[in-house]
Amino acid sequence: MMPGDAEAVKGKRLQRRSLGRAWQFARPYKSMIFLFLAAIVAAALVELVAPFAFRRIIDVAIPESDRGAIVMLASLVVAAALVDAGLAIVQRWCSARIGEGLIYDLRVALFAKVQRMPVAFFTRTQTGALTSRLNNDVVGAQTAVTSTLGSVVSNVVVLVTTLAAMAALEWRLTLLALVVLPMFIIPAKRVGRRLQDIQRQNMATNAEMNNQMAERFNVAGALLVKLFGRQTDEVDMFSGRAAKVRDTGVRAAMYGRVFFVALGLVGALGAAAIYGVGALLVVDGDISPGTLVALAALVTRVYQPLTGLTNARVDLMTAMVSFERVFEVLDAPENIQDRPGAIDLVDPTGLVEFRDVWFRYPAAADVTVRSLEAPNALGGTDPDRDVLQGVSLVVRPGETVALVGSSGSGKTTLSGLIPRLYDVTGGAVLLDGHDVRDLTQHSLREAIGVVSQDPHLFHDSIGANLRYAKPDATIAELDAACRGARIHDMIADLPDGYDTVVGERGYRMSGGEKQRLAIARLLLKNPAVMILDEATSHLDNENEAAVQAALEGALEGRTALVIAHRLSTIRDADRIVVLDNGRVVETGTHDELLRLDGAYAAQVRAGDAVLD
Repeated sequence: MMPGDAEAVKGKRLQRRSLGRAWQFARPYKSMIFLFLAAIVAAALVELVAPFAFRRIIDVAIPESDRGAIVMLASLVVAAALVDAGLAIVQRWCSARIGEGLIYDLRVALFAKVQRMPVAFFTRTQTGALTSRLNNDVVGAQTAVTSTLGSVVSNVVVLVTTLAAMAALEWRLTLLALVVLPMFIIPAKRVGRRLQDIQRQNMATNAEMNNQMAERFNVAGALLVKLFGRQTDEVDMFSGRAAKVRDTGVRAAMYGRVFFVALGLVGALGAAAIYGVGALLVVDGDISPGTLVALAALVTRVYQPLTGLTNARVDLMTAMVSFERVFEVLDAPENIQDRPGAIDLVDPTGLVEFRDVWFRYPAAADVTVRSLEAPNALGGTDPDRDVLQGVSLVVRPGETVALVGSSGSGKTTLSGLIPRLYDVTGGAVLLDGHDVRDLTQHSLREAIGVVSQDPHLFHDSIGANLRYAKPDATIAELDAACRGARIHDMIADLPDGYDTVVGERGYRMSGGEKQRLAIARLLLKNPAVMILDEATSHLDNENEAAVQAALEGALEGRTALVIAHRLSTIRDADRIVVLDNGRVVETGTHDELLRLDGAYAAQVRAGDAVLD
């Protein structure tokens, strides 16, 4: 088998699989689909009334001067037109309900799928490419099910009923009308494949363009562009990508138009043949003038659905690209899932234990969708080695343990294993004696709170950001949490108080204010375990002091893992654990480690910055 043949077989197998998956989403709309199809069949039959009525008028009513028959037949044609209009409205209503319902179902399924994906997926995925799947590709997939499906069924029904009616009138002219049939079918395969390739290129380029907008239109991206003076370069880059979208759109339009015009010419030739041969048969007395008029009216109903069916095949092939891209995300691996029989964590005390923990970052194929990564990406950037090697550590309830070490020593990785942002590759992480993999993710993460060096705030009000931890929190609870985080007075001084909008990623707040809002949010959550990942590393001394004061109250009675490199942050911890190349090399209090005179003591002597 040639490589091209193998690709074709693979493509057909993928298309059949995508169609099967599409039917799973369409199944809830079975009754609506049947009504839709019934309306199509009924409309096709109703449209046959006019040609036969015209034949009767010409061959019988006019020669016999039967005015009553003429009025009755003309009224019948009008009634058929009214019924056909009503059926068209029913078809459109069904199509809209099915189509919009499918868009809703696919978007919700995609969004829910993305929510379940591991953190590693987001570190590799382009945001713009992902949102493009939820917007453009979902609409393209819906088009295949509604517009294309309706077109296929309608055209098949019209073609079959029309050919049957024509055969009943004159079988010789019916055969003549079918002579041009191969001229409709053969070009469709070639044009369909070409348009499918163009559609795939167009979607990929659209995704790149969307990703550039998503990255440059947020505050951080806009600041970076301005500070480096790259506005012109950005416009040029966007212009190039938009030009590719334009060019592929023009090519697709021209392919489609030339194809459609060619099919129209073929249909015109067939119709001309019917008129010419049919007229000769009338002259010879083989058929009546009314029969020729009826056949002339019906022949357009043969070539129009033939053209529609040929176009539908092309449309389906291009729409299948959307299906493939949608189901590519829906079928992506989820390597962090609840195990069968997972239990809820109830009344956690905060006992954390690492038992001989080994970890290496998963391969890209296990966590991501290749087409959602940057087009010029050279592969994974995660280290292909064990970043944690046999780490064993117990953190008792209410104890504060500081993790220190140089960059890449495994501090953040170790803390991320507790809420199952990643799963260990060896050993186990336990919370209150339960392997975290045996707990439901919801209950596990309810018990854990994290404050990072750059906490995320949504572009919403202060109150909405705080209530993300507890949607039903009262004003009194917000006040208590903000007092505990030492930020209540600042909020009270704002004209809009809790209704103040924080801006994109909280950029209207200072670094210290963002950190204290994040702490207040965690106090509302009330977790048993807190992880502080470089929570004060980017703050000046004044803000650091304010955040430290807030943290002292927040950590009271809770288990805490503190990742830091400032001596002022870690010296009061109950224990300090020093990591180096994924291993625990020293453990003890600040004073004990100084007396040990090892790596920790050497860094303390070198300055206030500890181990990095």
